[in-house]
Amino acid sequence: MSRHRPLAWIVGLGVAAVALVVVGGTVDTAALRVALRAAAADPLGVLTALGALASAFGLRAVAWHRVVPALSVRAAWSAMHLSFAANHLLPFRLGEAVRPLAAQRRTGLPLAELTASTITLRATDVLAMAALGLALGPRLLTETIGLLGWLLLAGVAVVGALGLRWLLGLRAAGAGLRRPGLGVAGLSVGAWALEAVVVHQVAGWAGYPLSPAEAVLVTVGAVAAQVAAVAPGGLGTYEAAATGGLVATGIDAPSALAIAVVTHGLKTAYSFAGGAVALWWPAPAVVPLRLPRPRPVRPLEPVGDGPVVLVLPARNEAGRVAEVVRRLPTRVAGRPTRCIVVDDGSTDATAAEARQAGATVVAHQPGRGLGAAVRTGLAAGVDAGASVVAFCDADGEYAPEELDRVVGPIVAGRADYVVGSRFTGRIDHMRPHRRIGNLALTRWLALTARQRLTDGQSGYRALSAAAASEAEIAHDYNYAQVLTLDLLARGFRYDEVPISYRFRSSGRSFVRPGPYLRAVVPTVYRVLRRASASAPTPPGADQPTVTSSAMPSAKWLSTTPSSVSTRVHKST
Repeated sequence: MSRHRPLAWIVGLGVAAVALVVVGGTVDTAALRVALRAAAADPLGVLTALGALASAFGLRAVAWHRVVPALSVRAAWSAMHLSFAANHLLPFRLGEAVRPLAAQRRTGLPLAELTASTITLRATDVLAMAALGLALGPRLLTETIGLLGWLLLAGVAVVGALGLRWLLGLRAAGAGLRRPGLGVAGLSVGAWALEAVVVHQVAGWAGYPLSPAEAVLVTVGAVAAQVAAVAPGGLGTYEAAATGGLVATGIDAPSALAIAVVTHGLKTAYSFAGGAVALWWPAPAVVPLRLPRPRPVRPLEPVGDGPVVLVLPARNEAGRVAEVVRRLPTRVAGRPTRCIVVDDGSTDATAAEARQAGATVVAHQPGRGLGAAVRTGLAAGVDAGASVVAFCDADGEYAPEELDRVVGPIVAGRADYVVGSRFTGRIDHMRPHRRIGNLALTRWLALTARQRLTDGQSGYRALSAAAASEAEIAHDYNYAQVLTLDLLARGFRYDEVPISYRFRSSGRSFVRPGPYLRAVVPTVYRVLRRASASAPTPPGADQPTVTSSAMPSAKWLSTTPSSVSTRVHKST
């Protein structure tokens, strides 16, 4: 699937683009304006249509709860709305896979049970829809969906039978599942009747009142055609099938297309609104957007008497790294200092100059990235018996003379993790676009971490020995956001100190907005997801005391390489 996902997006979006051109060029704009103006003048009618759609999903949520009693109606409602929204964003109806995954993330129920019940219920839903259409108007239904539609429905029946067999097998093995019966089928029929209210309402706004049976038949035909939708949201497929059904009731084609466009637009708007609500309700969010509350509580650990180790990740920093090493004070906070340079695939004399200046050099050949270099440096510092492990860039932008200031809160027992803040200290020079970017990313990180931050991308940081030994840097490209989120999620205490900053006079930063966001944002999400999975019991249940041991190991994260090649090391 990962290999073919780009092709799926290209095909799906291409079909959507063609559908937009075709629909936009053939819709009766006069009829479209009439329907939209009537809708704007009838807010109660809009609420009625959307309320009927919400009630339809409510019935389907009850049906899912009846088959999986451990799944609450609220959790089922949320998962369905996330799937509905995803289907309007993803091609090939890939949003269907979101339904069991979302329910599993929210409830922790076995994914196999949720998937088997989803397949069975979705097939039951579609077949109940077809049965409703046959009962109300077999000729009109046949004209609307055609031979292809019946073949698709036959395929759905086969998939549903396989899903039911899977579900019954799980039930026989002891899973807490129930066999779907007539009650579930009745709920599906009621859901489709409610969903038909939308097209009934829109047709009335356009001046073409439909009978309830005709509204149901148009809805059935449009949704049946979407079983094999390619474009996101079934764009084009829905309009074509709905227009065909409306024409079969006697409405002229241009007006029928206008009704179909407005109906699909209302459903799409509802899908996004419902999906947005489902992200946050019921708590906790299925898609974690912030660190959970409360955080783990860690016992205070005394700082040892070992050396303070300064790690310098470096790539092609010949001519600069030796000066930084020599400027390191020999003692900091009453402890001796050591310098470790992690040479990440340099092709110049970086390693030789660092050794000559007195640093210990650890080499990556070939280079693995800044995040990997910091990860190696933290491990080397812990292995060296450090009481505190700090790191900064090797290009002279940060002052090693200020190391005492950065490690001070850790030695004093006030913090486990300290970030040197450029924005509360002195900035000799920073390019305007970098200043704006740093402030924007810092604000995002502060919201995500639920922590007051002034500099989320600083390249000057210090960690206690315990924090350095447990820290997980979840990708090789960079460390800034993921390191902070990981340590805060583990309950380590955070502090900031003002530092000075001077923009590098030579060399080039590896950071580029596109690759940076592509590498960082998905990894931040993975860290949040891991933190959410290890969070205490959600509100409403007993809240146990959480300690650092509740945070699971994330070694699998640290071994996930970034696909982005790091050329020159430097923090943002």
